[in-house]
Amino acid sequence: MMSRRNFLGGTAVAAALAAAGLTLRGKNAEADEAATPTFEVTKTDAEWRAQLTPEQYRVLRGHGTERAGTSPLDKEKRIGTYHCAGCDLPLFASATKYNSGTGWPSFYEPLENAIGTSEDRSFFTVRTEVHCRRCGGHLGHVFEDGPPPTGLRYCMNGVAMTFIPANA
Repeated sequence: MMSRRNFLGGTAVAAALAAAGLTLRGKNAEADEAATPTFEVTKTDAEWRAQLTPEQYRVLRGHGTERAGTSPLDKEKRIGTYHCAGCDLPLFASATKYNSGTGWPSFYEPLENAIGTSEDRSFFTVRTEVHCRRCGGHLGHVFEDGPPPTGLRYCMNGVAMTFIPANA
């Protein structure tokens, strides 16, 4: 049976912990806001929603992931260039694309000055997130289990990109 003293003591401890958590959260939010990079292409949330499909918005702006095997770009074999669906920046050449067997378009190397990376600590793990260097759109992740010559696997969300054939 819980006594009034135990209840009040527990409530005081919980309140102190909650206050400390809010203080820390506020400091982290301020640090995160100060660390937010500025991109060449910036739009309001409403402008992004008007330009992108709901799935593109969820991935590019919300850091989502499309279901494996759902992107036609995973099976794309033509020669061309993969561009950011948010700002049309060329990201990957078809010459660096390979079949990783993961269900997502995979590349071993991006085009020069096309991407940026950041640490992703979601899903109880640490991964390297890949984003478009011009608009900041989330593209996918890079892993160190790819083929030569880089040994990297840029595992991209197809919905975050468009494909422009070389003969277009």
